[in-house]
Amino acid sequence: MTTLRNSSWRLIQPSFFLIGIPGLEESQHWIALLLCVLYLLALLGNVTILLTIWTDPSLHQPMYLFLAMLSGIDLVLASSTAPKTLAVLLVHAHEIGYTVCLIQMFFIHAFSSMESGVLVAMALDRYVAICHPLHHSTILHPRVIGRIGMAVLVRGLLLLLPFPILLRRLVFCQATVIGHAYCEHMAVVKLACSESTVNRAYGLAVALLVVGLDVLAVGVSYALILQAVLKVPGGEARLKAFSTCGSHICVILVFYVPGIFSFLTHRFGQQVPHHVHVLLATLYLLVPPALNPLVYGVKTQQIRQRVLRVFDIKGQI
Repeated sequence: MTTLRNSSWRLIQPSFFLIGIPGLEESQHWIALLLCVLYLLALLGNVTILLTIWTDPSLHQPMYLFLAMLSGIDLVLASSTAPKTLAVLLVHAHEIGYTVCLIQMFFIHAFSSMESGVLVAMALDRYVAICHPLHHSTILHPRVIGRIGMAVLVRGLLLLLPFPILLRRLVFCQATVIGHAYCEHMAVVKLACSESTVNRAYGLAVALLVVGLDVLAVGVSYALILQAVLKVPGGEARLKAFSTCGSHICVILVFYVPGIFSFLTHRFGQQVPHHVHVLLATLYLLVPPALNPLVYGVKTQQIRQRVLRVFDIKGQI
């Protein structure tokens, strides 16, 4: 009888209740304003980057093609999170359907994985450009870049597809309240009253596999870059070599540091206040998409020049 009652839950109550940011109810309108600004920046910045690269054949080079991939992923990532989060905070649209929740969760985690993969590809591009400059265009020709992009896409889809599949096996008896502003994997898993060890173990394994291997790959790339740059005679030449990596290093820090902190606090940070974790987890999905175009627009002269040309802004660059 219990099994029948539990298995019929999804037909009777096929929805979750998103709290928002618990503990900060009085400030939620101001938080929503901040998130709205970040989302608009993400939309404007990434669409501008995509249009600039698409319309300028001189930017159809490995670095900018990877940047276009990053902008496309950031658009999906921000749009998977911000609309529902703003609806929860501004108009108290707390309810989210069970299937919609699983779809949102899949998109958020899959495209976060893809963003990490593109950052690794960009680190590879910087390594080839600095350590093998004469062979850069032959090593990373458009066909190779396309294969790298496809590999990043397939990895994200295959690794994260089991998330919603495994969640559909769980039984949710009573608690359907998610203490988040969006459907986060572990927040949903914790609501289950059935055995969820497989879900927890797989989630941890994916996080360690994706973040661990990607951070290792980025670290190795920059270690080799540093080794090569230190062999270059002359301080000006070294500074020029390092400056080509500045934008990418900033983007890496913006993406990985808050992401790793959010992951660790969710699983092991019992001393961290819940509202702090939820706020940081929400900002983590919107800050990188908003800042990445600004970082590349400010630090990359070619992008800056093309953007100013698009908007027909004259003056000294």
